[in-house]
Amino acid sequence: MLVTVALVLLLPMQLLCESQTQTPVFTKDYCVVGAGPSGLQMGYFFEQSNRDYVIFERSDTAGYFYTKYPRHRKLISINKRHTGKTNKEFNFRHDWNSLISHDESLQIKHYSKEFFPHADVMVQYLKDYAEKFQLNIQYNTNIVNIKRAPDSSRDATKFIVLDQRNQTYECRNMVISTGIFTPNEPEFKGMEHSVGYEDMSIDTDDYEGKTVLILGRGNSAFETADHIIASTNLIHMVARSRIKLSWETHYVGDLRAVNNGLLDTYQLKSLDGVMEAPVEEIKLVKKDGKIYVDIWDEYGNTNDSSDSHDKSEPIDNFSAREPYDAVLRCLGFKFDFSIFDDEIRPSANRGKNPGKYPHLKDDYEATGVPGLFFAGTNSHSVDYKLSAGGFIHGFRYTARALWRLLEVRNHGVAWPSVSGPTTNLLDQIIKRVNEASGIYQMFGVLGDVIVLKDGGTRYEYFEEFPVKLIPNFKEKAGDRKSVV
Repeated sequence: MLVTVALVLLLPMQLLCESQTQTPVFTKDYCVVGAGPSGLQMGYFFEQSNRDYVIFERSDTAGYFYTKYPRHRKLISINKRHTGKTNKEFNFRHDWNSLISHDESLQIKHYSKEFFPHADVMVQYLKDYAEKFQLNIQYNTNIVNIKRAPDSSRDATKFIVLDQRNQTYECRNMVISTGIFTPNEPEFKGMEHSVGYEDMSIDTDDYEGKTVLILGRGNSAFETADHIIASTNLIHMVARSRIKLSWETHYVGDLRAVNNGLLDTYQLKSLDGVMEAPVEEIKLVKKDGKIYVDIWDEYGNTNDSSDSHDKSEPIDNFSAREPYDAVLRCLGFKFDFSIFDDEIRPSANRGKNPGKYPHLKDDYEATGVPGLFFAGTNSHSVDYKLSAGGFIHGFRYTARALWRLLEVRNHGVAWPSVSGPTTNLLDQIIKRVNEASGIYQMFGVLGDVIVLKDGGTRYEYFEEFPVKLIPNFKEKAGDRKSVV
């Protein structure tokens, strides 16, 4: 018996040792983790520039995230099919779902006429995108560990990547494009009596005649409320901060109008309600099939000190004094740091919404880990609450910027530019202001750089360069001859 237990305990250690010594299946210049929108976008650029790359995807299809999310299947990224203009670059400003490519058939407007398309449309679109460009995707490969290769140097890190089959791969550069899919789960008393957004039923019959409490007040919370509102007795929402409306803040990640139906029923006095309280200070107590809510006060006490929730009479001034039939957690997602070895695990972002994203430098490289880059939603720490980098219509451009930075850094290919006499410069600027989509969506993050040459008689024009990298423009753009 003791021998059997010892063998079982030693097996994981044996597998780890084998992964450290076995020969990698292959070595690549670029390994992209995740075949979602940003992974495919990076793959497209690597494919077009004939780079040595692979995309690891844990499932059997591109865009797997969208097979489950959003749970209620309506995207909130707009599909504006008509603008009254024929300019392709201008029209792309208002297409929030399509990836960059040279094939105009690969635009969401050819897949759906809905202003807010069904999520299944995105799955089919991403699958077609991957197949049309024959991107090098290795499906059914779940990356479980990324570590520094033994022969790495301080300035030139190589990585060993381990998958679920204990196979290893060697990568000179890593691009993490996994998105954020780990549910936020703050600890609170009685959490076991609630259900997460990822597991909740989406059958409206399950909420028929029910009283529901939703924890959270972002788009997933309001999306859930809109889906079940016709079936419920009433819906209450509770979260720490006040509602931020995207039409007011101009940040697309805040609450979108497409989801805010419950605000109508709340403001027009139709039973539904919105409350402010930290979720961590909530206590859920279940009795006779009902869920009661208590709130901790500043002294650590609750409205009810008894776990049995026996009260002689309810507390009149407590808005959640009546019990609920269901409590749903819709608290958003955060980045999964668990795939990184301790030595190279990036730190989490600080400031607004700390811990949600990895902390990155302005060139999308992890701080202190050369060669570890991030693309897509998980690179949003660079422009969180400032621009649209957490969403397809923003990160398709930051992914292109990352690719161009890598071209300069690893292959000596300078940032693309156009040049001409300064007598034509004003026309060039006006054209870009009127038409450009990248600097339109990634305002304040990407910008066009103008370099004057030959005594100011000629200019060179660089599009969509990361604004915070301008002090290092000559190095990052590969423009070593010009005087900036």
